[in-house]
Amino acid sequence: MTNIETGTRSSLRLIATEEAFAPQEYLDEYLKMAKNIDTPVARYLRMYYQKPEFAQQLTDMDYRLAMMDRHQVDMHLLSITGPGVQAFDAELGADLAMLTNDKLAAIIAQHPTRFAGLAAVAPQSPQRAVREIKRAMTELKLNGLIINSHTHGEFLDDPKFWPILEAAVTYDAPIYLHPSFPADSMIEPYNKYGMMGALWGFQAECSLHVIRMILSGVFDQFPTLRIVLGHLGEGIPYWLSRLDNRYQNILRRGGLPSLGMKQLERLPSEYFMSNFYVTTAGMNASAPFDYCVKLLGPERVLFAIDYPYEQTEDATGFVRGLDLAPDDLNKICHSNAERLFKIQPGLAMPTK
Repeated sequence: MTNIETGTRSSLRLIATEEAFAPQEYLDEYLKMAKNIDTPVARYLRMYYQKPEFAQQLTDMDYRLAMMDRHQVDMHLLSITGPGVQAFDAELGADLAMLTNDKLAAIIAQHPTRFAGLAAVAPQSPQRAVREIKRAMTELKLNGLIINSHTHGEFLDDPKFWPILEAAVTYDAPIYLHPSFPADSMIEPYNKYGMMGALWGFQAECSLHVIRMILSGVFDQFPTLRIVLGHLGEGIPYWLSRLDNRYQNILRRGGLPSLGMKQLERLPSEYFMSNFYVTTAGMNASAPFDYCVKLLGPERVLFAIDYPYEQTEDATGFVRGLDLAPDDLNKICHSNAERLFKIQPGLAMPTK
């Protein structure tokens, strides 16, 4: 029976929405890149990608399905693992995006009730990225886009990338903006203590990207653009009132032009509340979760695991233990994902 019919935790349909995968060819390109350099980022990548058991978690769908079955996870929304195709030159990045999307579509065709997917694109080649969005959404029938934040230190507030945003709107494709390592221009302070990755650098980099997009007027230009953020919004929900306060203070003092700022049609927080969704990836703690649900509403929070970087049992145990009204729990666990990513509604896995 479905969770709507029973209202019980054990029968929850779970669609996990930030679940990494990679073709072996993609991992090989990163290992080739990292082989002869000794930077904190290269060491970080080798720590993961050189281990056969970790590569298996990313590449082996039978292995993944067995894990999903053990924990009664109905579906993974697959997306290319970071740092994404954006770290390569334009030609290789665009070629890898096409290869990745073809393999992703084949996986979904083989297991249509267990996997959906987000298309990779290479913003370093905006024209090819636009063509790939069209192909991914109309021919491959994928469920949205994944962009691993900055592209060689450049962000989506730059108008040269706006054709990509226009294509996302045209083809009704939500963009999952996944964090990446801080760009070379900002990474030095993060290179100590393992801070360059998910410990701290990822959220600092991705939140910077989002605020640049909001303040640049991206959402005035593309009011229906939808952005999904992992990790309960990369810290941004807790700073929205401060962001509005400082923006209004500068506006009242006439300081927008002198600081290179634009006058927006709305307050910064209003764009976040209307154009963004957040997922629970890697954030299995009640206090920040409760805050985000209260702030954004249960319609804008989605369940995620962040497999294989996080433990499936932690995420599923957390969500099954939530004290929420059944309808709100259903939204977070599956129906928001079905609506946003156009995933066919289905039944929960049989309970054991």
